[in-house]
Amino acid sequence: MSAAADYGAPLGLSELVRAALAEDVGSGDVTTLATVPADRAGHARVIARAPGVVAGREAFAETYRQVDASVVVEFEKEDGHRVDVGDVIALARGAFASLLIAERVALNFLQRLSGVATQARRFSQAVAGTGARIVDTRKTTPGWRALEKAAVRAGGGFNHRMGLYDAYLIKENHVAGAGGIEAALAAAAAGNRARLPIEIEVRSAEELEAVLGSPHPPDRILLDNFGIDDLVPAVRRIRSVASPPLVEASGGISLATVRTVAEAGVDWISVGALTHSAPALDLSCLIHPA
Repeated sequence: MSAAADYGAPLGLSELVRAALAEDVGSGDVTTLATVPADRAGHARVIARAPGVVAGREAFAETYRQVDASVVVEFEKEDGHRVDVGDVIALARGAFASLLIAERVALNFLQRLSGVATQARRFSQAVAGTGARIVDTRKTTPGWRALEKAAVRAGGGFNHRMGLYDAYLIKENHVAGAGGIEAALAAAAAGNRARLPIEIEVRSAEELEAVLGSPHPPDRILLDNFGIDDLVPAVRRIRSVASPPLVEASGGISLATVRTVAEAGVDWISVGALTHSAPALDLSCLIHPA
């Protein structure tokens, strides 16, 4: 498919929930429809079974709305709020069967997104006081990007670009395709009619010098996979130029190492693990007859 192809608008929340319900419920929940009387009412409580940070309330509520618009959903915790074991996050009341049919999909959204928020909070707290921001990447679940990036914000992190359309990020393959660092920077600058941010990834001190010597300076420099012994002088070198660009670090950064990276003086630390490796927050949903 060509680079000019029209991919259309990203899926919205209602479409994502509808697809998730179609995948799970299909032609009907045979167990619930066989065992639960249609006129039986119930109430449900979602309870935290592990400490964490809440995110995904809209998707949770939308799931119940699509299954049965008469179900009433109330939240005890807002997105971004911390929960401890035993805390009640959400309440729902309505037809017992509807509560059961929606339960798994609603919890999948809430658990997954709360896991992302919890991961973002851990990383953000690890760099507190350094001035560095924890930012996400494009390593998101296909179709879930807007939800997962909102969860990162709920956890105290920040969003990098949303996709390929809202910022330039020149990586090694772009440099190879363009014919070199200067050719890539020049081409991006020439084509940047929308004045989007231009960022370039560098992998060595030599590549950094090529970028700093360019007549087309970027807005941001991404120091990729720099060990701490190389990162500190690289940051110092960038700060030495007039109007230095924003400095980002990335590449295998963990909770054990993120503080050291932040203390090297970078502005942003991008962490793919915020989204691609965040464990779901352990939650349970208990449903009782009304």
